[in-house]
Amino acid sequence: MADAYTGEIRIFAGNYAPRDWAFCDGSTLLIQQHAVLYSIIGNRFGGDGKTDFKLPDLRGKAPMHYGTGTGLTTREFAKEVGVENVTLSNEQIPAHKHVLQGSSKTTGGDSSPEGAVWSAIGGLNPKKLYKEFTANTKVNMHQQAIGTTGGNLPHNNRQPYVALNYIICLYGEYYPVNEG
Repeated sequence: MADAYTGEIRIFAGNYAPRDWAFCDGSTLLIQQHAVLYSIIGNRFGGDGKTDFKLPDLRGKAPMHYGTGTGLTTREFAKEVGVENVTLSNEQIPAHKHVLQGSSKTTGGDSSPEGAVWSAIGGLNPKKLYKEFTANTKVNMHQQAIGTTGGNLPHNNRQPYVALNYIICLYGEYYPVNEG
């Protein structure tokens, strides 16, 4: 691939890395064999920095320009952020209601208040389920009368995507690191 710079990353639709390129898959390389690339990326993506270093691992990740911007959070160079799955807390779940569920084979002792029924199936005459109790009377409902919702499991939280390969140039044009 002509006109490539060492350390340049491209998207590639092939299922192989072209000559002088490698997949951005976090592979470990020896500094001695890839001194020019190491002089550009160092061990920012891993490795001991003495004998080896790692390539960026962009599998399942979207690259983003580092730095700051108005209204944006700071993005540190070579730092991975984000998670594949998110478990919502109660504060993050949209406001919603749960319907009281219940049934009885008998009616209450009082038909007041008028129309006090839990449910009725179309075409049937619902029975009054209301009964007055004294102030100290507690009625235990069945545990399934008001159901629990949700499974407290993480969900995928991704934008639409197409899977392609990111490749990095191992041997190309070289420009010295700008120290200024």
